[in-house]
Amino acid sequence: AKVYLVHRRDKLRSEKILQDKLLDRARAGKIELVWNSAVDEILGDDTGVTGLRVKNVATAATRELALTGVFVAIGHTPNTGLFEGQLDMKGGYIRIKSGIDGGATATNIAGVFAAGDVADQVYRQAITSAGSGCMAALDAEKFLDHQAG
Repeated sequence: AKVYLVHRRDKLRSEKILQDKLLDRARAGKIELVWNSAVDEILGDDTGVTGLRVKNVATAATRELALTGVFVAIGHTPNTGLFEGQLDMKGGYIRIKSGIDGGATATNIAGVFAAGDVADQVYRQAITSAGSGCMAALDAEKFLDHQAG
């Protein structure tokens, strides 16, 4: 299978270790990097996705890539807009208590907990999101037990 990574810029801003791994895979021919480009259109027919049209952001030239699947991951802004004005936030991320005294995933509203990408502006990894999700579940359970008396 061929993997394409379409990137809007001419360089990556991710962690160096991740950049090195990606570039190693690109040199090995496992991934093709499409620099300075953005998705123009996902192409398809009744059978599903058949390709992708990308547009160079510098030249406006387009190119079509034959493929059968698309995974979109743009930036690191969490989808938290619906909580603005209700929960304490910073830079689009929900503020949580953190710390070592328990209730680490608690927000400024009693009984509301946040975990994963919506509350993590530092690590943003699936494994840390899974761990913080477990923490939020335990915090919620403890909160509910306390409410029940």
